[in-house]
Amino acid sequence: MEKAKRIPYGVSNFVDVVERNPYYVDKTMYLPLLEDQPDSLLFIRPRRFGKSIFLSMLRAYYDLSQKDKFEKRFGKLWIGSHPTPLQGKYQVLFFDFSRANAGSGTLEENFNRYCCAVLNDFMRTYAGYYSGELQEEFFRTDSAADKLTKIDIEAKKNNYLLYLIIDEYDNFTNVVLNEQGNEVYHDLTHASGFYRDHFKLYKGMFDRIFMTGVSPVTLDDLTSGFNIGWNISTDYRFNRMLGFSEEDVREMLLYYKTAGELPEDTGVEVMIEDMKPWYDNYCFAEESFERDPKMFNCDMVLYYLRQYINLGGAPKQMIDPNTRTDYNKMKKLIQLDKLDGNRKGVLRKITDEGQIVTTLATTFPASEIANPEIFPSLLFYYGMLTITGIRGDRLVLGIPNNNVRKQYYEFSLEEYQTNRHINLDYLRDFYDAMAFDGQWQEALSFIAQSYKENSSVCSAIEGERNLQGFFTAYLSINSYYLLAPELELNHGFCDLFLMPDLRHYEVAHSYIIEMKYLSSKDSEAKANLQWQEAAEQIHRYATAPRVRQLIQGTELHRIVMQFCGHELVRMEEIPDGD
Repeated sequence: MEKAKRIPYGVSNFVDVVERNPYYVDKTMYLPLLEDQPDSLLFIRPRRFGKSIFLSMLRAYYDLSQKDKFEKRFGKLWIGSHPTPLQGKYQVLFFDFSRANAGSGTLEENFNRYCCAVLNDFMRTYAGYYSGELQEEFFRTDSAADKLTKIDIEAKKNNYLLYLIIDEYDNFTNVVLNEQGNEVYHDLTHASGFYRDHFKLYKGMFDRIFMTGVSPVTLDDLTSGFNIGWNISTDYRFNRMLGFSEEDVREMLLYYKTAGELPEDTGVEVMIEDMKPWYDNYCFAEESFERDPKMFNCDMVLYYLRQYINLGGAPKQMIDPNTRTDYNKMKKLIQLDKLDGNRKGVLRKITDEGQIVTTLATTFPASEIANPEIFPSLLFYYGMLTITGIRGDRLVLGIPNNNVRKQYYEFSLEEYQTNRHINLDYLRDFYDAMAFDGQWQEALSFIAQSYKENSSVCSAIEGERNLQGFFTAYLSINSYYLLAPELELNHGFCDLFLMPDLRHYEVAHSYIIEMKYLSSKDSEAKANLQWQEAAEQIHRYATAPRVRQLIQGTELHRIVMQFCGHELVRMEEIPDGD
């Protein structure tokens, strides 16, 4: 049997993929459609959605220096049978601006040094098209702008076709924005800033431009007055161009099962159902919401598959630890550590309700990042929200999956921990007892006491909603359960449902938790009435047909917690039938 293809986890070079035999999900069918678009394109997607390997494929396809390798590299792909007239027609200049910050010099020196290195490589690749005299002048100058100008003049004189491809066009400026602040960023991207001047040179120089990044912020600042990018990020025709569809995932899993890489008793559909709550549900275009399947984060799928093959089963840790760096970068960029009250309110609403109704902004400058009306759009571009519905002329942007939901909970937890540190190891010990022994009292009492002692939370108390948010944040570190706040059951919404993760742990107990809030002015009679209503509510939730399916044979505990102000005054398990 032929050796199974390698899993292309972390691989971003298309040539390596097709020549060294990793598995490749074909996206070449989008090339003719891209050629029909305006000549300068911007395409935004969250991190780990396959942007780099897609650009690498574009480069290999259009580069005239690689034209004779077309059959070897593309022969078995869709485009191999449907080549376009533009295949192999361009001199391709390829920048990866995530690499432009390295060095010990100033920002401008580091950027110029990187661009010069890339341009020198370009000239060596296409040396046969440029005179020896021009090359001497070219290599003598240490200015990237001068090098670009020389290429531009010569290309126009000789009718050379030039294609500019930029990966992570906004990475350089995002790092500056994160680490050096708005003032330095503004100097780079406005007026006579060197980064803006560099982009000015692109206008009119290249026959085609394709840029990718993670937000439209930088391009809006850079190109006001000389637009060089047609944004196709929310065009439904390209909704599935990056990421994996469910069919892509199914074909991949079937390939590895047939190749003998997965255990014989492995069910492909079971694996898909395991992954979907964690990695699926991305939609990037309004028109695609009802017509297209939702998309998977491709790097997460590859992580899961690699772990499954290595371990002989699903990983206990469903979130790739390598994405931690991505989360930290994202957190910095959207300034989660500098949230004002309004943006905190937006974030709390999303965390509590799982969604927000808004108008999606397709372009906005860095100065608008702190605008609470823009904030949901920024979260959308970073993959923290996705299109989950349409309401009139606005979009419902919701949390796409458990992977992202964990990130929201983690931010809330970090905020609470900053206000008052709690030993999370104690909680994890209690969660063991909760999951395997049905001993829930210590865990919930511990969180309730921590809530009481967290003066920052209590001073800004918003009743039951704030209380629920606190509990959700600390329960989210419980690996044994998938946390479902405000789950609809029997025409009502339970506060917290702890669904056992039986795919990864032998959990014996599950929980429905109903939380009630009283003010200090409320009477004992009101407290008793509220408790009775809560007991009836939780019984109704527990008898919902959906619950039996969700608890998967575990013992269900119905817990009611009653608070007065910030203090827990009553907590009991409601017996079945009461």
